[in-house]
Amino acid sequence: MTTMTIQVPAALEREHDETTRLIAAKLYEAGKLTLRQAAEMCQMKKWDFAEILINYGVHYLDQSAAEDLEMFRHAHAR
Repeated sequence: MTTMTIQVPAALEREHDETTRLIAAKLYEAGKLTLRQAAEMCQMKKWDFAEILINYGVHYLDQSAAEDLEMFRHAHAR
């Protein structure tokens, strides 16, 4: 990860975590980040971040999530 500095109104600074989640969700929705990358941006686990996406009306099953789900199914089928 790299650090990017942006200027935001003071009201958003007080809501730092929420602002970061919104930006990550929108970048994910636009296809600029994978679910893993967006979760890392928010310092969260993928599945915890997937729940956050619901708050923004963003569907979370991208290709990497679908692959994770398939791996999970195979692991539990044994």
